[in-house]
Amino acid sequence: MSMDVIDYDIRGSEMQFVEIELDPGEAAVGEAGSMMFMDTGITMDAVFGDGSAQQGGFFGKLLGAGKRLLTGESLFTTVYTNQAGAKQRVAFAAPFPGKIMPMDLRQLGGMLICQKDSFLCAARGVSIGIAFQQKMGVGFFGGEGFIMQKLEGDGLAFIHAGGTVVRRELQAEQSLLVDTGCLVAHTPSVNFEIQYVGKIKTALFGGEGLFLARLSGPGQVWLQSLPFSRLASRVFAAAPQRGGSREEGSLLGGLATGSALSGLFSNDQDD
Repeated sequence: MSMDVIDYDIRGSEMQFVEIELDPGEAAVGEAGSMMFMDTGITMDAVFGDGSAQQGGFFGKLLGAGKRLLTGESLFTTVYTNQAGAKQRVAFAAPFPGKIMPMDLRQLGGMLICQKDSFLCAARGVSIGIAFQQKMGVGFFGGEGFIMQKLEGDGLAFIHAGGTVVRRELQAEQSLLVDTGCLVAHTPSVNFEIQYVGKIKTALFGGEGLFLARLSGPGQVWLQSLPFSRLASRVFAAAPQRGGSREEGSLLGGLATGSALSGLFSNDQDD
């Protein structure tokens, strides 16, 4: 299926959204629940699968939906088509603080491997599939498991990552050790392996887990400074426990607060 050529504008700094301009007849495919706003000349159509297989009959749709189910995404995507006679705009918002990155698949060799939940939207015609990790170590200890998303085509796709994003260009035989959760995407030429941290004490008390990702060139990799799993664990740790409020400073903070309140009540009674 031929790719639609779309214009776009990424707005914001920490909480970004991408605004896509569609010519008459053009369409964009968005992840379920990612749409922010759209002009009235655009129509929405929820499709089974990734939108690119909708002309392949029932089995094509079923295959596309199955691929998305394996990557943990919704069975449906939404196609936004400009039915008006003039240019129209539709915007897709990031789900948490971070950066939206435009990926020109044509310049990346027609394929990009990325995290399961990083896809945000794309030009119509981009295929959203699955990429199986071939090595058992990556599957069990790589953080993303055996399955990652595979974006194919020659159009624009937009992926989202947490915090600040950095792109590294790896030369042949050049390697980089990365926290498994910080890997956002890489080109297919990059070799992805898992490496043990090396020392028991570091593995148990270093806070980085037992394994690191070893990425070897040639190719490009994109890294994020704040994986959503890391953000979620910090929020959960700071949340009130057992239905009560959690004060800063734990027990000592609670005792200090109790003493202060007791002093206030005593002063009130003295007055």
